[in-house]
Amino acid sequence: MGGIDKGMQPFRGEPLALHVMRRLAPQAGAMLISANRSLDDYARLGAPFAARVIADTRAAYPGPLAGIAAALREARTGFVLTAPCDAPFVDEHLCVALMQALETKGVDIAYAATVEASGDVQAHPVFALLRTSLADDLDVWLDAGERKVRAWYARHTAAEVQFHDVRAFYNVNDLQQLAELERN
Repeated sequence: MGGIDKGMQPFRGEPLALHVMRRLAPQAGAMLISANRSLDDYARLGAPFAARVIADTRAAYPGPLAGIAAALREARTGFVLTAPCDAPFVDEHLCVALMQALETKGVDIAYAATVEASGDVQAHPVFALLRTSLADDLDVWLDAGERKVRAWYARHTAAEVQFHDVRAFYNVNDLQQLAELERN
């Protein structure tokens, strides 16, 4: 988004991140907000949800895995549910479906995928449920300069969980998309 803070961009009169938090709050016992800037603003947004703001500690903010690593370290539970701050329609049953896959398939990571109208399956790896026991391995991966989410998942047992509501996994990538979403 040209260097601006995605999560703080207004959508329907409120920051994108607030929409995500509202949809995830009923699914999570506690919330962490991974942010690298606007920390006070995120703290205010998260206050009604008793969310704690955490910053990844890696130089140059190397992408979503750095935020996931910070969350895995800070979590006070055995699992971390992740979703990007720019996906205002997150599936309201995301955690239940992902947890079911973790339990029934005996895996360490479960992540979302959608079945497109064409029948193609589109992975959404940052919509995920991960075991916090993966923190050390993820730190090693990042320390080696690796950044690709799905490549790191491939090192572990992972399950792709298919959802049919494509809109629930739509994320806004630029201001034009945000304006179009606002109009619809």
